[in-house]
Amino acid sequence: MNEEQLDKVRNGRGFIAALDQSGGSTPKALKLYGIDESAYAGDDDKMFALIHEMRARIMKSPAFNGDRILGAILFENTMERDIEGLGTAEYLWSVKRVVPILKVDKGLTDEADGVQVMKPIPDLDDLLGRATKHGVFGTKMRSVIKLANPGGIEAIAQQQFDVGRQILAADLVPIIEPEIDIHSPEKADAELLLKAAIQGRLAQLSADQRVMLKLTLPEEDNLYAELIDHPRVLRVAALSGGYSREEANARLGRNHGMIASFSRALTEGLSADQDDEAFSATLDTSIQSIFEASST
Repeated sequence: MNEEQLDKVRNGRGFIAALDQSGGSTPKALKLYGIDESAYAGDDDKMFALIHEMRARIMKSPAFNGDRILGAILFENTMERDIEGLGTAEYLWSVKRVVPILKVDKGLTDEADGVQVMKPIPDLDDLLGRATKHGVFGTKMRSVIKLANPGGIEAIAQQQFDVGRQILAADLVPIIEPEIDIHSPEKADAELLLKAAIQGRLAQLSADQRVMLKLTLPEEDNLYAELIDHPRVLRVAALSGGYSREEANARLGRNHGMIASFSRALTEGLSADQDDEAFSATLDTSIQSIFEASST
């Protein structure tokens, strides 16, 4: 493990940029950016090339650097592509001093017991080996909780930590992401169940094992303070989950010690039609607002 990256993640000021839209979410991300599906007409290769151009434009912007951004989460397809002659992960760290993180999940199963667990992740060890060669620091994997179903939430936590141990064994830091749907009618109750489930799994980790958590912004401010202070947790990040950037930042600012890991809220307002000056100015405003909300 890169000790300099570890120190930055553990002690640095800033937030984690989520640039990891995968096959299912890429069309929506491109549409918000101003690129209609007609531009690639079902051609996945062209679609991924277009989303990489968008991500590369973000990463190459003067506004995007390690002064305010701790890390960036990449999709596998992005990790295997280049920016200015360097692998994307290598570019992030060597040029921007932003810690590279890799999304490893393969999507979600159908809802059962009020949750969507992760689909199996075939060849995970091979993917982790490639990530290590690219200088990746850690990984991210997402599940979704819809209802406050104790059995479903226990299943989510168990699966996340089981896969997390496999990632830890590869000398990478897993980001555990059991998202709670912001539209859940039982969101507050689900948060209490999830917190207890996570605490139980953290207690089972050995003294030298560290994870990160990525959680939906809670209904009760500072609900996750005990997780933020836990000796097995490097950082607790917040996902925007569909909140506008304004709402996400306001909620984040009330949760002390929690940092952002925003995707759509980060890229809100960016457009393929903007010239580079306008693009970077919009991105700079977004980054600054999220940085400030992450510094409370």
